[in-house]
Amino acid sequence: MQPSVIFKGTLFFSWLMFLWDYYLAWRQYVKHRDNEKRPDAVSEIIGEEDYRKARLYKLDRHIFGFARSIWSQLESTVILLYGFIPYFWYLSGDLIGSFGYNNEIIQSVVFILITTVLETLISLPWDMYDTFVIEELHGFNKQTVGFYLKDKAKKMGVSMLLMAPIISVVIWIVKMGGDYFFLYIWVFMSIIIFFLLTIYPEFIAPLFDKYTPLPEGVLREKIEALASRVHFPLKKLYVVEGSKRSAHSNAYMYGFWKNKRIVLYDTLLNEYTPVQREEKTDIAETAEKTADTTEEKTTKDEGSEKKESKKLGMSNDEVVAVLGHELGHWALYHTLINLIITELNLLFMLFVFGYFYQQKNLYVAFGFDTQPTIIGLLIVFQFVLSPYNEVLNFLMTLMTRRCEFAADRFSANLGYARLMQTALIKLGKDNLSIPVDDWLYSAWNHSHPPIPERVEAMKKYE
Repeated sequence: MQPSVIFKGTLFFSWLMFLWDYYLAWRQYVKHRDNEKRPDAVSEIIGEEDYRKARLYKLDRHIFGFARSIWSQLESTVILLYGFIPYFWYLSGDLIGSFGYNNEIIQSVVFILITTVLETLISLPWDMYDTFVIEELHGFNKQTVGFYLKDKAKKMGVSMLLMAPIISVVIWIVKMGGDYFFLYIWVFMSIIIFFLLTIYPEFIAPLFDKYTPLPEGVLREKIEALASRVHFPLKKLYVVEGSKRSAHSNAYMYGFWKNKRIVLYDTLLNEYTPVQREEKTDIAETAEKTADTTEEKTTKDEGSEKKESKKLGMSNDEVVAVLGHELGHWALYHTLINLIITELNLLFMLFVFGYFYQQKNLYVAFGFDTQPTIIGLLIVFQFVLSPYNEVLNFLMTLMTRRCEFAADRFSANLGYARLMQTALIKLGKDNLSIPVDDWLYSAWNHSHPPIPERVEAMKKYE
């Protein structure tokens, strides 16, 4: 295939998918814009005032999303049309050459560093507007600018420390692995995936958030009783202070074999106070305010803080019901199935890369007169496999929706049908979820079924 055909095909499909996603987003926006009054069908799920707040939040997010998606698409098009990818690749070569190096692995690491920093800087105004305007306006943001920038830099540093050796080994395997190098890369990446799944929650996540063992009490007893009931090998139970970043809430589990952990966000619990807030001395309190808050934030009156924290979270029984859902994913092997699909998908993509990466026209189409491995990975994974990725994402969305219903059913069969309904309703309220969706947008984008569908499905298990 001629380079010009490859390049034009890439641009065409990129814009085709952009227009499709934009069309779906517009349908969802119109649905939210036109339903100014709360529909009677969702009156059991959301009050009129909560509906008004959720609708305004979603409309703001829609407008922001339209602007950002247009910018991102134009940015990607300019990068392709004006050859910025080869420009930064050869710039990376010149930089290491000035220090007397001429090595593809080193050049690849420098290329990733440069492009990552530039991409972060370009997206920074959008991210900050999202966090400090939209999320702040609707009561979700809890970060100061200093905390946000420090956190951003820390994440980039950790990401590069992890990425550099992985990319280096992958390139070395491609060069030395012969005809079946893709199999060796697959084995290596599988080991890395299992390794990161093990070390990330234990050693990397605590670099960004504080994890505290859930204190002894009624909630801990109920969670341990639930774990014992379904034979879940619970070893540790943590609360993470997500409230330092956002008022959004979540819960998840991790760990292999008989070494499982459960993590609850403090925003999920309406009966939890972080330990360090209870035990904080005057000196520690002053130091924390200096490091993590602005002068404006420290002058908030105590009454408003209590009011804000009180409106969020669930009762202990509702939290247990939600964990019944999460344990359903484990008991029904959803986590294992997803891991197997991930592994098979990775093997297939590496096989495709093994077929395409030495085709010179592929590199020429994107402005290269050499065939760097990292560029081959970028072209094949991001452009050649783009149609496949779209289809796979849709199929995974369908499968995940079925898994969510199955996990809800698991929790209901444990006797939590009614509690799951109230928990889902509270979760939607706390996260300003509007229970009105365009059917096509929802089918394409919502891996988790809308709350009205889940609540309705739960009623037959009461």
